[in-house]
Amino acid sequence: MTAADSTGTLMVPVANRETADRQMDSAVDIARDRGLSLLVWHVVEVPPQVPLSEGEKVMEGDEHDVVEYAENLGEDAGVDTEGTVQFARDVADGVVGAAEERDVDLILMGWRGRPPRKKVVLGSHLDRVLRDASCDVVVKRIREPTSDLDSLLVSVGEGPHTYLATDTAGSLARRHDAAVELLRVVSPDADDDERDRGRDLLDDAAEALGDVADVETSLVESDHVAGEVTDRSTRHDATFLGSTEKNVVERAFLGDVSDDVGRHAAGAVYIAQRSR
Repeated sequence: MTAADSTGTLMVPVANRETADRQMDSAVDIARDRGLSLLVWHVVEVPPQVPLSEGEKVMEGDEHDVVEYAENLGEDAGVDTEGTVQFARDVADGVVGAAEERDVDLILMGWRGRPPRKKVVLGSHLDRVLRDASCDVVVKRIREPTSDLDSLLVSVGEGPHTYLATDTAGSLARRHDAAVELLRVVSPDADDDERDRGRDLLDDAAEALGDVADVETSLVESDHVAGEVTDRSTRHDATFLGSTEKNVVERAFLGDVSDDVGRHAAGAVYIAQRSR
């Protein structure tokens, strides 16, 4: 693929070879499915006492190697890929600023799924990218090495974030010829209107998957949405869900369900946030 063939840009901020490897496999699948080019980005934080123009002095030595490694993964897969090392005062500011400047369509972030800290949901850099990015963001939990993708689970909620999660699952399903289960959880006390709404959401998600061949829809009852999704994740290779923001002012970026599933579900987890 050449730059002229690309219809947009997927940005992949990388930190090291291990996480870059696990981010790039998904980035390549998404880029090839959607006709996107890849922008591999590595930010070197430069302390205030050092001019940005002298950022090379604070490098640990392998930053260019990490970018080159990830760039080669993209190029070897036939995707137009550009790699850049940026010197900035802060990683999140560097990523967000570059994404806006380069008119990026989607950012794919890596996350190890570590336990939360006070006032920090995913991690300080990730939280701020989710808060400030003007484009779509998908966070991939990459605690384990990525395996072959034969079966994918999508937790179907309401709103634009679910549609981005479904789109992402669709891209990977097409690339791997994977089956997809669309799951909607309703309360055991749900009335007929709520159940009908759940079926409508499942139908909409199935339609959004496009030409994915093997799609199953499941409307199930449970008092614990996150627990049901996490339990079902053991039957699949990856789980996809939209962020469930519940307080924009306080910036609870994920919400209880996506946060719990993101930390505890089996396999890889993709949490999607549509741009505001």
